[in-house]
Amino acid sequence: MTSKSNLGSLGHTTEETEFFTPVPPGYERGKTKYVVVFGTVMSGLGKGIFSSSLAKILQDKGLSVTPIKLEGYLNRDSGTLNPYRHGEVFVLDDGMECDMDLGTYERMLDQDLSHLNFTTSGQIFSDVLEKEREGRYLGRDVQMIPHVTGEVKLRLRELAMASQADVVFVEIGGTVGDVENAYFIEAVREMSFEEGPGSFCFVALTYIVEPKILGEQKSKPAQINLKMLNAAGIHPHIIACRASSPASKKVREKIAMFSSVPMDRVFSMHDCESVYVIPEMLRGAGIDAAVLELLELGGRSETGTEEKARAAWNDYIASLRARKHPLTIGVIGKYTSLRDSYASIIQALEHAGARCGGNVQLVWVDSAELTEANIAERLAGIHGVIVPGGFGVRGAEGKIACIKYARENKIPYLGLCYGMQLAVVEFARSRCGMPHANTTEIEPDCAEPVIDLLPEQMQIEGLGGNMRLGGFDVAVTPGTEFAAMNADAQRVRLRFRHRYEVNPDLVERIESAGLVFSGRCPDQPIMQVMELPKTAHPFFMATQAHPELTSRPQRPDPFFVGLVRAALVYSGLPQETLSKSAGALGTAPSSA
Repeated sequence: MTSKSNLGSLGHTTEETEFFTPVPPGYERGKTKYVVVFGTVMSGLGKGIFSSSLAKILQDKGLSVTPIKLEGYLNRDSGTLNPYRHGEVFVLDDGMECDMDLGTYERMLDQDLSHLNFTTSGQIFSDVLEKEREGRYLGRDVQMIPHVTGEVKLRLRELAMASQADVVFVEIGGTVGDVENAYFIEAVREMSFEEGPGSFCFVALTYIVEPKILGEQKSKPAQINLKMLNAAGIHPHIIACRASSPASKKVREKIAMFSSVPMDRVFSMHDCESVYVIPEMLRGAGIDAAVLELLELGGRSETGTEEKARAAWNDYIASLRARKHPLTIGVIGKYTSLRDSYASIIQALEHAGARCGGNVQLVWVDSAELTEANIAERLAGIHGVIVPGGFGVRGAEGKIACIKYARENKIPYLGLCYGMQLAVVEFARSRCGMPHANTTEIEPDCAEPVIDLLPEQMQIEGLGGNMRLGGFDVAVTPGTEFAAMNADAQRVRLRFRHRYEVNPDLVERIESAGLVFSGRCPDQPIMQVMELPKTAHPFFMATQAHPELTSRPQRPDPFFVGLVRAALVYSGLPQETLSKSAGALGTAPSSA
């Protein structure tokens, strides 16, 4: 075992030692436990779902937990990634644009995460090079080992210090064998050695193939990839087998024998009705007990806390299974061919459906294919409409046609970010005598710019910092639907990711025509929520924010609850039946 004196802080590498492990001041080796989740065979298996589910059941026992996602790509954050390639960009309250898995953690753990919970190779390398320029390495040649791996270990320990968590869950993106992930794997191998016995639990998520032509499950790809993990110095304590159907005993026996992992720690993580049932699957398989034993945490578990948390979570699962009122929501966007582009919207609708008893079915409509001529046909049978966020010209006029049809035909409507901006454009054209109204994002020199960059944003545009990111307070206008759905709170907090705003010079003219801006920035002329009065439309609301990011299973977002309730009524469900089944409106999470 490495002596504590060898674990020097940054800048203490000398001629006498090559050992370099930066440690934050006050960090106690072995106090915090770590669970590391690796992927094998292929990406997209659900490492974040498994990791967050395991974290959830430890949290239920009274342990404090926090996650971190280590991504191998060289981007500093996920803000410039195309949703077609990488799924949605999830924005944290502090403005960090990150991987969609951070949304899974926030929803499962009901936590508000920060930039400390997300690290990319771009961040790691940038920090190492900056320290090299500052002379922080005392003139040594800077190498992957120990300097880059040391930076990774520093990030993990800084998170442990900042969160004071009992257990840090580390998810390494991609798969074992990816070149960009090799140094992450080496870093956690080194750190498990440094922290001492009982400090680390390694989990390998693998994939069991089941070719239709063979009609049976095959474990050979899993075996080969587990061998690669062993070759990297990682010997997993737990193996989770992803498969479309439950992994057979024969397959699990093969994997157990090949990897020297006991059978009771080779777990089948097969497809199921909802990601929210996986915590109970893990608990039923005894994975939580195995982790407590491996990390020597049995003494910190609280039985009473677990029983209460488990009962509350099972109530939510019961409400999911009890959804009986069918309704159809149309999502009108330009990334509809990849569902991960709208992952948080899908989850928010599931949360709202569970609260209202609505079995939400989604219809995906490519806005680029919509015109005023075909809009009635394309929206036939739809009980509610969402126009989500997006950027650029493509499909914008199709979204405007959809918004107009929903407004005129009293179809419940929810606009998110771009969906609010285009709703203002449509209203200005149709009701304010502004036929040339547009957003300068689409038409920079338009005659009637109802959506534009604010002057203070224009000044910093050249610096690339004109995006409005993260959590901001919203002042609520009393007496509005927005106020009612938030229990008449004076302020709420929402998360944003946009750069264009309603032109403040035209707000009075637009409101005089009947549109209400019911949520505003407290100290700037920024309109953040809009609605039509109930007398004009049963539910027509939009926000510059992304409320889907802060919806939680047991606390669904009010915007989505309102949409689902209105859509159920529009579908023909009697109001009195809805009132009995839906319960109270959702309340926003603590950060929202």
